Amino acid sequence: MGMGIGERFRVTLFGESHGKCVGALLEGMPVGTKIDSEILADFISRRRPGKKGLSTRVELDECEVMSGIHEGLATGWPILLLTQNTDVRSKDYSFLPDQPRPGHADMVEHIRSDGVSDLRGGGSQSARLTFGIVAAGSQAKSLINSVGWTCTAHLSSVGDVSARPLIELDRNSELAEEGMMRLNCRDRESIDQMIEMIESIRMSQDSIGSSVELLIEGLPIGVGEPWFDGIEPALARGLMAIPGARAVEFSHGVKTSRMKGSENNDPWIQGSDGPTLVNAASGDADGSLGGRSTSAPIRVRVHFKPPSSFSKEQTTLHLPSGEQRILKVGGRHDPVLGPRAVPVVEAIGLLVIADLGLMGGFIE
Repeated sequence: MGMGIGERFRVTLFGESHGKCVGALLEGMPVGTKIDSEILADFISRRRPGKKGLSTRVELDECEVMSGIHEGLATGWPILLLTQNTDVRSKDYSFLPDQPRPGHADMVEHIRSDGVSDLRGGGSQSARLTFGIVAAGSQAKSLINSVGWTCTAHLSSVGDVSARPLIELDRNSELAEEGMMRLNCRDRESIDQMIEMIESIRMSQDSIGSSVELLIEGLPIGVGEPWFDGIEPALARGLMAIPGARAVEFSHGVKTSRMKGSENNDPWIQGSDGPTLVNAASGDADGSLGGRSTSAPIRVRVHFKPPSSFSKEQTTLHLPSGEQRILKVGGRHDPVLGPRAVPVVEAIGLLVIADLGLMGGFIE
């Protein structure tokens, strides 16, 4: 079953939304690597539910490190990271499996498993499992930092309200203001409009789409493996596995299909540190060619659908009767996915780049 990602640096997820726990098994951490508890706490805090205007599920998300670490250093053995589920309300899903929710995997999972899957809260397909991604990804940051590479993500858009690109923003300081921290967005100028949009959608009992930008910097020329382990294929595979992701764009993305070759190509020039691309510093150049890094920043944008669960009434099939019936989904759901998806996108970026760096011998 495909619950893992990575070759040399491998993460396997486990758990269910309303089960006892969720987490990840991390394999391939080089022996002696320092395990940074502060980075772990930061990633978990940015993903945690309970923030104003978002899901009101309250989980402490205290990460238990069960193996693979001794006196703050990786032993080279598998690292088991988990957290207990403490704030579940399974009664909110009492209509399952009789009335599968529109936009969710309830129906396909119910049929696939012959009716034995735990569908509460999305079961093993729930975004609750992204806890394991951020816990593992936070520890990949130590490997990335050791060679001077960075992965940074922030909320790029909510509906038709867009933030400025990361390349134009401060990417090194902490998010100091409450609104920026709540939305995981580095563009102070767009925060108020985003908050207003989210609150309006929440009050209308609906949901809204969003996007997250990821910026990877500092890679030398050549990181990435042939074909299916190239930078774009590897990142796209990981990012599209995030619940609710619907599209991934690299560099100019879908605009490329409307460009001329003379507009899209980036000429090579001689830089102070060796060959580089025109416009590399501005973020306009391709950060990857042939699946391998060019030394220019790698810009990725992940688009998320509106959350499928919201308070407004919907219609769906009632399996016992075969009739269409009204369904009003209760529970505690995010009106938008982007804010809490930011650390997940960043963690996927870290995991993929760390894995490729190990595979190519750039990280030891």
